[in-house]
Amino acid sequence: MKTSNKLKIINDPIYGFITVPGTLIFKLIEEPYFQRLRRISQMGMSYLVYPGAHHTRFHHALGAMFLMQKAVQVLRFKGVVISEAEAEALYIAILLHDIGHGPFSHAMEHSIVNGISHEQISLKFMEALNTKFNNRLTLAIAIFKNEYDRKFLHQLISSQLDMDRLDYLRRDSFYTGVSEGSVNSERLITMLNVHEDKLVVEEKGIYSVEKFIVARRLMYWQVYLHKTGIVAEQLLIRLLKRAKELYACGKLKISNDALSFFIRHSISEENFDELALDNFAKLDDYDIVMAMKTWNTSEDFVLHHLSDMLLNRQLLKIKFKKKPINADRVSAKMEILQKKYTLTKHEAAYFVFTGSISNQAYKMDIDTINLITKTGKIVDVAKASDQLNLKALSKEVTKYYLCYPKSI
Repeated sequence: MKTSNKLKIINDPIYGFITVPGTLIFKLIEEPYFQRLRRISQMGMSYLVYPGAHHTRFHHALGAMFLMQKAVQVLRFKGVVISEAEAEALYIAILLHDIGHGPFSHAMEHSIVNGISHEQISLKFMEALNTKFNNRLTLAIAIFKNEYDRKFLHQLISSQLDMDRLDYLRRDSFYTGVSEGSVNSERLITMLNVHEDKLVVEEKGIYSVEKFIVARRLMYWQVYLHKTGIVAEQLLIRLLKRAKELYACGKLKISNDALSFFIRHSISEENFDELALDNFAKLDDYDIVMAMKTWNTSEDFVLHHLSDMLLNRQLLKIKFKKKPINADRVSAKMEILQKKYTLTKHEAAYFVFTGSISNQAYKMDIDTINLITKTGKIVDVAKASDQLNLKALSKEVTKYYLCYPKSI
């Protein structure tokens, strides 16, 4: 069969035309494992807050690959030697960095699987693809795992100023309409350089870095940690936990084979084998929505109401506090709910619960964003900043919340 040399381009609403750099990359994009990302929402349940936030992990992966192409081009122009094999490995690693996300993104990591992150599942997908493509992903995996001797390559994929963050901040800002999160990714990439095998930003790029850090902080409070999004994600986690509980008692049947696999089994890092990966690859947002529509008619009070809340956006009330929530206050809400609907304490706990969220825009203790001056001196951006006190943004801020039904 004759292969076509036709240039493959994809039209992206953020960057315009994205060129697919090579046949191997195109074949990876065509893989069912990767095509599944078309059915995985980038921002989980955030569409319940921002109606435009229906973009997918597929969008994001292609955008991050586009930015990686720009970064390689800039660094090469500045005299940094990056071989063709290394460049291809970077494109593969960033393309597949989120391939391990489950339905509605982060919610699955705390419900149908335990103790295994999406990064670890991404690595399992990459290893499976490496076998299929005769070890052509070996270098990409080494860079992804930070096991390659040129460390700055890994920083382009995973650091406090990587192509992943540069794309998702700009993309999520665009689709939510939250302009505070918009970052000038092209300007930041143009300012990149490498010094002693570490990624650095040229001194004149300091204001772009400051804007990037502030934008990240605002996006977390305004979008990623929005109170309605927090409630919705917690309800989804609890919905799947309830399904597991009912199945274990013989009170629930699930027709979807892939979802049934994770409801029936307790899957963690230790037993996430080839069978688990195969079933995980069949799961997407549509499976969970279909399950909610089925469970919406369940005789089980908890399963029925959790499904109804998510489908019809009849969510719990949430209140934030600066200090941990008083246990007596939680107990009082629980008792009211138990009496009103004749529930057990265990059942009521699905609707009355506490938790915490934290936001740290910049970490000064690990993998700092470093500036390089004209004299070659390396300075942490937080210490070099004169316009904003970035040290204040490096402080972790924690908020505590209480969720309960509006009816009580």
